[in-house]
Amino acid sequence: MASTTFLTLPSGRRMPQLGLGTWLSPPGIVQDAIMVAVKNGYRHIDCAYLYENEGAIGEGLEKVLKEGHVKREDLFIVSKLWNSYHACEDVKPACLESMRLLKVDYLDLYLMHSPMGNKNVKGELMPQKDGKVIQCDIDYMETWKAMEKLVDEGLVKSIGVANFNQCQLERLLSEATIKPDVLQEERHIYQTQCALIAFAKLKGIAFTGYSPLTSPQRPFPPGKLDPKNGMEDPVVKEIAQKHGRSPAQVMIRFNIQSKIATIPKSQTPAHIIENSKVFDFCLSDAEMKKLESLHCGARAVAWDILGMGTHKYYPFGKDQ
Repeated sequence: MASTTFLTLPSGRRMPQLGLGTWLSPPGIVQDAIMVAVKNGYRHIDCAYLYENEGAIGEGLEKVLKEGHVKREDLFIVSKLWNSYHACEDVKPACLESMRLLKVDYLDLYLMHSPMGNKNVKGELMPQKDGKVIQCDIDYMETWKAMEKLVDEGLVKSIGVANFNQCQLERLLSEATIKPDVLQEERHIYQTQCALIAFAKLKGIAFTGYSPLTSPQRPFPPGKLDPKNGMEDPVVKEIAQKHGRSPAQVMIRFNIQSKIATIPKSQTPAHIIENSKVFDFCLSDAEMKKLESLHCGARAVAWDILGMGTHKYYPFGKDQ
């Protein structure tokens, strides 16, 4: 069973360092993934309305709770406000819908999925015109103020953001009444986010790194290079062989040892279990530096799909 290690959030609450990512885990399969994860020590479950599987995740959560494998207060359940619901009047209904699907009466953490708003068209997550997402330029600070009310009402314990850059974070910190507890960003050996992690730590914000395994299966727009596959990287494989571990375990340990949370995604029971066994070995300082040296700025460019790269609040620079 995985060890239980935590990060302390600015609010004083604790977030388990290791979580289960659920992006691309389909209904019919993700329910069993939740069961396997919880039985093997996972307490942090990362979800999002965008993933279109929160109803199935809710079934899995309901089952593990009913069977007594864990208590609700032992779990740290995360969801995310999608871009289409940035208008103040849409924030609470979106949160309540995720809670309904997940079958919970509160969320431990609710993240703004990105600073970029889309037009809200009923029934469409990404409303499009001429092949491009229909953008709206709602100020993310207005969205944040509506999210603060969710904390005041007890619907969520903590709020935070995902896919924000440092300038956007600085503005958020200067204007927010409730400061963000968590920043979630892509983080792996090819996108080490050293500057952003250092900034978050300086400001007392906990950092969660998604795609720790580099997600080579992620969809990309035509003409864009796929990110490198960390599983096949010779440096990773060499370190893994030395420790008698898998490349996946080395890359997850890279994040854990950087004192951030991380949420490897898997729907395969054997991989879920393997990914949890990262607390009984350590990488040396030299190995950590060697892995950090692999940084090449490779970022999953899925956010560029359908024209989001032109959004007023597009957060990604050339080397982010």
